[in-house]
Amino acid sequence: MIHFIEQKLSAFHSCFSRTATYKWFVIIIVSMMVRTDSLGVTSFIRALSLNPKKYEPLLHFFRSSAFSTSALKKGWHNIVCNDPNLYRLNGRVLILGDGTKVSKESLFMPGVKKLYQESENSSKPQYIFGHMYGGIGAVIGNELKSFSIPLDMNIQDGLRETADWANGDISDCASHVIQMIRNSHDIAHTFGSSYLVLDRYFLTVPALKELDSLNKSSNCLDIITRAKTSCTAYELPTLNDTPQRGRPRKRGDAIRLNQLFTQQAADFKEAEVMMYGKKQMVQYLCLDLLWGLKLYKKVRFVLVKYNQCTAIFVSTDLTLNPLFIIEAYAHRFKIECMFREFKQQIHGFGYHFWSSKTPKIKKYKKKSDPDQLSQVTDESHKKAILLTVDAIERFVLCAGIAMGIVQMIALDPVMTKGINKHRYLRTSCDNKVSEATVMEYLRKNFFRLLSLNPHSDLNRYILSIQEPDFDELVDKVPA
Repeated sequence: MIHFIEQKLSAFHSCFSRTATYKWFVIIIVSMMVRTDSLGVTSFIRALSLNPKKYEPLLHFFRSSAFSTSALKKGWHNIVCNDPNLYRLNGRVLILGDGTKVSKESLFMPGVKKLYQESENSSKPQYIFGHMYGGIGAVIGNELKSFSIPLDMNIQDGLRETADWANGDISDCASHVIQMIRNSHDIAHTFGSSYLVLDRYFLTVPALKELDSLNKSSNCLDIITRAKTSCTAYELPTLNDTPQRGRPRKRGDAIRLNQLFTQQAADFKEAEVMMYGKKQMVQYLCLDLLWGLKLYKKVRFVLVKYNQCTAIFVSTDLTLNPLFIIEAYAHRFKIECMFREFKQQIHGFGYHFWSSKTPKIKKYKKKSDPDQLSQVTDESHKKAILLTVDAIERFVLCAGIAMGIVQMIALDPVMTKGINKHRYLRTSCDNKVSEATVMEYLRKNFFRLLSLNPHSDLNRYILSIQEPDFDELVDKVPA
């Protein structure tokens, strides 16, 4: 297992201009995999018994100029792209996207704003102060066991005022939906032709317009999503719909899709689809219709009946088999599981970076009041704020890499053999190992594994910055 971790991390060496920075990167990734608390950078010291004097160098890593966030992210994408367990549907990579909100109470942390939580869970407050993240993951594994491996997470709201401060690498003035499409299209350039699976929040006219604009240069991304139950589509215009004078009609008659479940019940077909790890019987109806007011883009609708439930799926790929559309959307919930494990196991959002140059957050600000970041005019203050944002996103990126390596370990049958025996689970499964199980095993056995590999680079890196042994300290005390 130590050799596997070293092999994955060694691929990042070219992303750093200095070897010392690369060593700190290795230490941070390993610390995130084995730490037991989420109290920021200090947890790295406790996890590997490092010398407390190394706290400042660890903190400096996230603001270091020896590497760029985009290069590190690109290196991670290349590793995942070449992984043999990368899941493909219809010969194309399956990418998942969604947003998540993270509570942050810091008054001087850039990007923090008041957010509304759309949740039916009574334990969550209706409004929080925090960061709005857009997350993208790729499905990795097989039909029986798979994960959503993190590829990209960045702050997508609260930083519009900083868009003119940088060259678009850190912040973007576009909306959350547009940024999700752009980031996914950039990932598709590395992974090749891909499907992006999103929930129904992202089925909007601006999203489809942005997708069409990006696909003009390279048609490498298609969207699979879900429509609202009140969705209205339009038939294709026919020659009879065109009057003798005037411009041709762009659309035909309107269709309320939810009414087709009863009006065309006899036209539904029955088939078996792989969903949630097992084969399920579904009834479906496939229609190619126009959608989007004043856009009228031709998309494929799949109406599905499953376990007394109904759903309407949408795909921009008009040639995709409707059963593949159903199967692809069944994978979407894996990104929700990814966010849960990312928060609870990796503690990937447990950062505490802030800057005194950031204007203090006004918790009772009115909508008509200007953004606090618009008050920043000094160039040195702008630079300090951008470095803080970059440090936050570097921390989240490193956490995503650590989680991805844990998931790769969980998919390897050789390394996971016997891991379940080291952790009590009331309903354990011999064929599946979760991220939490792998991390629990590493926390209990990491130093034992290091002792079995005394000549490994990882062992040398950790020993070089560990806290001095107690016996050595006693010998230095004068008699």
